[in-house]
Amino acid sequence: MDSMHRIAFLAFVVAASCLLGQQTARHGMNAERLARIPVRMRAMVDQGSVAGTVTLVARNGVVAGFEASGYSDIETKKPMAKDTIVQIMSMTKPMVGTAIVMLAEEGRLSLTDPVEKHLPEFRGQTLIAARGADGSVTLKKPARPITVRDLMTHTSGLSSMPPAGMGQLYQTLDRTLAEAVLVYSQQPLEFEPGSEWRYSNPGIATLGRIIEVVSDQPFEKFMQDRLWGPLGMQDTFLFPPEEKKARIAAVHATRAGKLGRADGTILGGDALAYRKGARYSAPEFGAYSTAQDLLAFYEMLRNGGVAGGRRYLSKAGIGTMTAAHTPELRSGHMPGTTFGLTWEVIKDNGGTLNFLPVGTFGHGGAFGTHGWVDTKNNVSGVFLVQGGSGASDAKYAFMRMAYAAID
Repeated sequence: MDSMHRIAFLAFVVAASCLLGQQTARHGMNAERLARIPVRMRAMVDQGSVAGTVTLVARNGVVAGFEASGYSDIETKKPMAKDTIVQIMSMTKPMVGTAIVMLAEEGRLSLTDPVEKHLPEFRGQTLIAARGADGSVTLKKPARPITVRDLMTHTSGLSSMPPAGMGQLYQTLDRTLAEAVLVYSQQPLEFEPGSEWRYSNPGIATLGRIIEVVSDQPFEKFMQDRLWGPLGMQDTFLFPPEEKKARIAAVHATRAGKLGRADGTILGGDALAYRKGARYSAPEFGAYSTAQDLLAFYEMLRNGGVAGGRRYLSKAGIGTMTAAHTPELRSGHMPGTTFGLTWEVIKDNGGTLNFLPVGTFGHGGAFGTHGWVDTKNNVSGVFLVQGGSGASDAKYAFMRMAYAAID
């Protein structure tokens, strides 16, 4: 290398180093500690705990760490990529809640509305008063009708899953949302509205149906037109388009200590059948997405409801969504959490053992995925995985390692 080229090269190195230093200063996270995350994820892949992961952490609006490890399909050894599309399952729920709050801000519904105001099929709903030893039930009228807020906080009394008479709806997806919610409306409540917390998939599906009725358009179209499209979430959808299928990850399960592809009994059916022929939009678990798309959604919320110069939600709306709405009830999936309006919120020190602070809000998915927003440290995190006995261990390891990297 002659002296002129050497000088040019050194100038490039200095400029790049300065840029890296500026980025590090902006996100305020330690690069050496962040580099440990993919090493740990790869070790869990090598142990057979998970097939592959995508980890993304951003701080102060800057991506600090973004890595893909392992495989999107363990049988073919197809590598997991940063843009691999996964089934995020119940991470769909807060997106539904966001759509409901958007409609509330427009004055088109109230969070205190009785569900029957928008869905007349819920009128006259009954409550199970007692169960007999022979399997019989005694019904009565509930003290009050269920509300939109009840659905959003999982305190409506609706069942956790669709009734047995609906067959394998969550695998075949062979009914429309309107047809399914009509069936849900005819089931008796399992407890008085507001008296207990019980995670309800049909309750979130009912929110999706309310969105359809209030907006006068299919649920999937509302989500695309009002949220995913404007946010630039190009790889987020409910029904896989043909051109995206090659990037969709397989779902995995551990059987007899061995990791392999999951069978068709999982939510959504066989992952590599790509929900062929599906009609059910599944607001409770239906979305596919990528780490970058999810970050766009979380950063909009972290930024007070604004992204790209466009306001999606008010600060008041976000504050209401992420407040502790069920502090007096045993609620949430993780220790030390409560529920907001479709968000799980860390409420006390028992919820901070994976280093996320009190007030952090997020949600997970059935195959081990998770995303969160921390407005105290200005952190958004995304963890993607598609099953495996070590999915939870990998998720919590990522959380702890990400927060250990904050300078």
